[in-house]
Amino acid sequence: MYPDSDVVPLSVAEIQDALLAFNGRHLPYRVRQAGFGEAADYVAEWCIQTHEEGQRVERRIKIRMRLDPSRREVRGFQEQRTSARGGLSMSHEYSRGGGFAVRWTYERGPDGRRQKVVSLDTRDMRNALRELFLSSGWTWRGVSKAAEL
Repeated sequence: MYPDSDVVPLSVAEIQDALLAFNGRHLPYRVRQAGFGEAADYVAEWCIQTHEEGQRVERRIKIRMRLDPSRREVRGFQEQRTSARGGLSMSHEYSRGGGFAVRWTYERGPDGRRQKVVSLDTRDMRNALRELFLSSGWTWRGVSKAAEL
């Protein structure tokens, strides 16, 4: 996705400050500098723990981002790891790309009837990051392979 043509691009230092400023907001995810071996400059990470069907389920959603200052572009790679543990069983799943997870609950509406309420949508993290870059004059390019970072 490309920014509007009238937006003045921010410098790399300003982008880095804006990314780390996400941590000052009351959001369920964190942005940090990438660690050794993560093949990225920055990582946004969201860890969700739930109990489903007698198992403890942990979902870890990551968006690895590589900044390209010469092109004023960021390449983002999204991946999700899911672990489920319960009793003697354990399972692990891995997926990559633009997938997402949604969790909902049922609550009583104003009319007293039960209604489904979305309490979690992992697209919120990706959309917020993408909007940060676009509003800063940078291009957002989602990639489907980590090697494309």
